[in-house]
Amino acid sequence: MKEDKNKTKTFKESRAENAPHHIVSYIDNLKADIAAFFDLNSEHSFRTFDVHDHFGVQDKKVRQLINEILHELEEAGRLIYNNGSYAAAPDVKPVIKGLTGRIDRVNKSFAFAIVDGRDDDIFIEAELLNGAWDGDIVNVQQLTKNNRGSRNGRNDAGKNRVEGRVTDIVTRSNAEIVGIIEINQRYAVVQPDNKKLFDPIFIEVDETGEAEDGDKVIVKVKEWPTRRSQAEGEIVTVLGKAGNNDVEMHAILAEFGLPYQFPEAVEAEAKKIPDKIAKKDIAKRLDIRNVLTFTIDPVDAKDFDDALSVRYLEDGVVEVGVHIADVSHYILPGTELEKEAYRRATSVYLVDRTVPMLPEKLSNNLCSLRPNEDKLAFSAIFEISLLGKVIKQWFGRTVIHSDRRFSYEEAQAVLDSGEGDFPGELTTLNTLAKIFRKERFKNGAINFDTPEVRFKLDENGKPLGIYQKERHDSNKLIEEFMLLANKRVAEYVYALSKGDVKNTMVYRVHEAPDPDRLKTFATFVAKLGLKLELDEESKIAKSMNDMLAKVEGKPEQNLIESLAVRTMAKARYSTEDLGHFGLAFKRYSHFTSPIRRYPDVLAHRLLQHYLDGGASVDKEAYEAASKHSSERERLAAEAERASIKYKQVEFMSTMDKDLAFDGIITGVTEFGIFVEITETASEGLIRMTDLGDDYYELEKENYRIVGQRTRKIYTFGDPIKVKVKDTNLARRSMDLYLDGTIPSESRGGGGSRSGGSKSGSSSRNIGPREESRRPRESKSTGRSRKPASAASPKPKKKRR
Repeated sequence: MKEDKNKTKTFKESRAENAPHHIVSYIDNLKADIAAFFDLNSEHSFRTFDVHDHFGVQDKKVRQLINEILHELEEAGRLIYNNGSYAAAPDVKPVIKGLTGRIDRVNKSFAFAIVDGRDDDIFIEAELLNGAWDGDIVNVQQLTKNNRGSRNGRNDAGKNRVEGRVTDIVTRSNAEIVGIIEINQRYAVVQPDNKKLFDPIFIEVDETGEAEDGDKVIVKVKEWPTRRSQAEGEIVTVLGKAGNNDVEMHAILAEFGLPYQFPEAVEAEAKKIPDKIAKKDIAKRLDIRNVLTFTIDPVDAKDFDDALSVRYLEDGVVEVGVHIADVSHYILPGTELEKEAYRRATSVYLVDRTVPMLPEKLSNNLCSLRPNEDKLAFSAIFEISLLGKVIKQWFGRTVIHSDRRFSYEEAQAVLDSGEGDFPGELTTLNTLAKIFRKERFKNGAINFDTPEVRFKLDENGKPLGIYQKERHDSNKLIEEFMLLANKRVAEYVYALSKGDVKNTMVYRVHEAPDPDRLKTFATFVAKLGLKLELDEESKIAKSMNDMLAKVEGKPEQNLIESLAVRTMAKARYSTEDLGHFGLAFKRYSHFTSPIRRYPDVLAHRLLQHYLDGGASVDKEAYEAASKHSSERERLAAEAERASIKYKQVEFMSTMDKDLAFDGIITGVTEFGIFVEITETASEGLIRMTDLGDDYYELEKENYRIVGQRTRKIYTFGDPIKVKVKDTNLARRSMDLYLDGTIPSESRGGGGSRSGGSKSGSSSRNIGPREESRRPRESKSTGRSRKPASAASPKPKKKRR
C-alpha cells in the first residue's frame, strides 16, 4: 500500500496545478471518511460489502482500495476484525468532527444544512445526503477543498462556499407524510405533496386498504431509503379524493404536522367548565362593567380576545383600557387543556377556516369578549393626555361588559362620517393612535404594511375571486393600542425586578438584520432605481420607510415589501430581553391574544405572579416553551402560505387560457423566470424552454438573463405580460409563458442549454427568493403524477 502511495504521489506531482482531484488527497480523504464511519457507528460491525454499499461504490478497483484501507485501519489498531466483519476498536473513543444541523432540501440536486449559531449554511449535494430528507436533524462533516467542487462539472463559482456531507441522521423529521397514492397491479407508491420531498414511498399493493388510486393519504414511513432501496411505508389515514376542498385543507394541516381535531379528553374537560362566572371570581377583580367598552374585529371573526374601554377624566385626560380575555383563568397548569394548548401553541388560519388553539367552548364562547355579556379579562388601563403621553398605568384582572361589537368597516364608517355609535370615543382613540404611530416611526420603527391576500369563496370552498385586504385607520387604531399594552407589560415586569436578577418573562424579540443581507437587499432595489442608506445604523429605518413610500401604489410594491420583510431577522419568542428592531421597542412582549397564542397565556401567568409579589421564576421551562411556540408559529405560517398558494393556483386554473396578465419579474434563475401576476399576487415560472427565441444565460451579478443572439434582457423587477400555460394543484405551482409567444409543449427538465434545472445546477435564484439564501427550482419540476395505467418502472424492493 505504501508503494502504491508513492506512485500516486509522483503521478499527482506531474499533473497540472489546477487539476480537480489529487489521488493522494482522494485516498487520504477516503481513509478518513471510512474511519469516521466506524467511529460514528462504534456500536455496530460491518462486512466489507456493507462498507461498499454505504459509500455507494460499484467500481471493482475502488472496492479493492477500500478493502486495503480497512486492512490498514485494522493493522493500525483503529478497527478489529471478527467473523468476517469490521468494527471500531473498543479502546478507540468515537471522535465526531462535525456539526449538527437541520436539512433544508432545496431541490432534487442539493440541500443545505442549517446549523444553529452559524451565519452560513452548509451546501450538500444530493448524493452526499446519506438518505437524509428535508427537515431531518443530521451530523455534517465539512469537506476539504480537494474533496469538493467538481463532482458534477460545476465551475468554481462556489469555491468559497462551505460544503459538506451527512455522516449520520440524528432525528427524522417526519415519520408521517401526506401525498397522493398511485395504485398499480403489482405495487403502489405515494408521491409526497411536500415540494421538498423527492422520493416516492413504496406500499405493498395488498396493504392499501380502503385507499383508491388518486386519493390523498397520510403514510407512515417504515423503512427509510438507502442507496439500493426505496422508502417503504404503510397508510395511516385516507383523507379522501385529491382536489376536494376539505381534503386539501386537511392535507395541508397534516403536511405541516398541525392537528385539526381536539382529543376527546380535551373536549370533555372543556365541557365541564361552568358557563356562568362565579360571584367569588368577580369579587377578586376590578369591576368595570359600567365603563363604555367595545370590540373592533374583522367582519367574519368568531373569537374576540381584545376590547377597548374609554372614559373621560378631568383636565383633558382619557382613561383607555386594553382588555384581554383571561384565558389563564380557565387553562390551568397540568390540565388536558393546558397540554393541548402547549402542543398547538397557536391557532392556524387557512384561507377558508380557522383551526383554533382552544376548543370552541373557550375560543368562541367563554373567552370571547362578545357584546352584552359579562366577561373575565386581564387588563392594562392607561391614563393618557390628549397629546399622547401616558400619565398613569394599571395592570390586573377585571370583569368587563362589551357594549358594542364593531367590524373594522363599521368603525371606519363612523370615523369617516362622524355618525353612528360612539363617534367621539372612536375619534379620540384614533387621534391617540396616530400620535403613537408617529412616535414609533420617529424612534426608528419600520413601516411594514404588507398587503394580505384574501379570497371570495363559494359554499364548496372554490375561489371566485382574489383581492388584497385593505388597511384603514380602524385597523391601525386597534394595532397601536395592542402595541402599547404589549410594550408596557414587558417594561412593567422588567421594572418589578429586584436587584441584579431580572424577572423571567416571555418576550417577543426581533433582532437587527444581518448586515450582509441588508447589503444584498440594497443591491436588489438599486437595480430598480431605489436607494437604501446603510452607512449609519440609526438611519436605516428612516431610509427603509422612505424607500417603501416611493413604491407605494406601483406594480413592484408587493415585491419590494415582501423582500424587505424577508431581509429582516425573523421575530420569535424568547426569555432573553433582546428588544424589537422592527417596532423600535427596547423590550416587548405578547400579551394581547391568549385565545390564539400560547406565549400570551404564559405572559399573563407571569404578570400575575409578579403582581402577587412573586420572585423571578426559573428560565429553563419558559425558554423551552418559547422555542416550541416559535417553531409551531413557523409551521402555522407555512401552512397558511400553502393554503393561499393552493387557492391562487386553483383560481388561476379557471382562467381563460387566452387571457393575458400584467406581472413583474420576482426572480431569475438558470432554469427560468419567476413572475408575480399583479392582479392576483400569484407567482409562476416561465421556463427557459418557453423562451424559445434565443439561448439565454444568467448574469447573476446583474439579476438578469440575456439572450446571446438577440441581446434581449429580462431583469428582476421588470414589468411583463404573461399567460397561463399550466397549473398543477398537487404541487401548488403554475407555469407561465410570455404573451405573444407560443409555449413549448415539452414538459422535460425546463432548462436551457446552460444547464437549466439540471441536477448539477447550484446557482441562486436571483430575486426575493433570496429570502432564505437558497436557490430554488420550479415548484412544478420533478416527478409528474402518472395515472395508474401509465407505464411506471416498479420501485426497487429492499434486498432482504
